[in-house]
Amino acid sequence: MGWIRNWRRRKVRSRPFPVEWIGMIREHSQFLDEIPTPLVAKFQGDLLVFEEEKEFFGAGGFEVTEEVRVVISAAAVRLVLHLDVSYFDRVSEIVVYPSAYVHPDHDGVILGQVSDWHAVVLAWDAVVSGLRNARDGHDTATHEFAHVLDRGSGAFDGTPILRAREDYGPWARVLSEHFLRLRNGGRRHRRLLREYAKTNEAEFFAVATETFFEKPRVMRRRAPELYGELQKFYGADPASVRDAQLERDGRDRDDRND
Repeated sequence: MGWIRNWRRRKVRSRPFPVEWIGMIREHSQFLDEIPTPLVAKFQGDLLVFEEEKEFFGAGGFEVTEEVRVVISAAAVRLVLHLDVSYFDRVSEIVVYPSAYVHPDHDGVILGQVSDWHAVVLAWDAVVSGLRNARDGHDTATHEFAHVLDRGSGAFDGTPILRAREDYGPWARVLSEHFLRLRNGGRRHRRLLREYAKTNEAEFFAVATETFFEKPRVMRRRAPELYGELQKFYGADPASVRDAQLERDGRDRDDRND
C-alpha cells in the first residue's frame, strides 16, 4: 500500500507551510539557521508529513499543544533532512510527559525512551532544554529519534539502515573502535562524549548523534573518522556550517569551546 501513503504525503506536502510554525521552532532552537536554503522546502514538507501522521498523547497531566507537536516534529525531521521521512515510518505515537518520569522497569527518572511498539516517549522540559542549548552535546529529542533510526535496521544495536552495502564495514570498524576507546577510558573520548555513551552500542550511536549535531567542530577535530561516518550516514556536514557561521560573524574559527 506504499503508493497510497506516497499519494497522501504528496497532498500533505502541497499544503502551505504555516508561518507561525517557524516562530514556534525558533523560540526553542537555532537549527533553522543551519538548514541549507535548497533544503528548506524539503524540511518543511517533511515536518508537515511527520506532524500529520504521528499521534501525540499527553501523559502525567500534560496537554499537547500545536507548539509541542511542531517542535518535536521539527527535531525529528532535522535528522533525516538528507535522508527521507520514511525512516520514521515505524513510529506511530509520541507520548509527552511534562518532565522526567519514572518507569517501573527502570531505575531512576527518565527523560525519554523508544519502545519496540512504535512509540517515542519524551519529557517536554528535557526536549526544550536540549534544543535551547545547542552546543552542550545533550539533546533529548535528538537522542531518542536517533534510537528510532537505529531500530529501523531491526535491533537497537548502534547500526541504522545505511545508504549502501559497502558502508557497513567501515561503519562497524570505526564505531566499534571509538566505542571501545571510550569504555577503556580514552581521554579524548571522555571529553567528547557523555558517559552514557559507554552503556552499549545503541547508546553510543545516540550520544554520538547528539554530539555530531551539537558539537560538530569538536567531533571533527577530536574524532575525525567518527565524524566522517556520521556525516556519510546523515548526509550533513554541520561542522562546515558552523565554520561558515563563525566566519560570517567574524569569530575565531579555532574557538576550542565550539
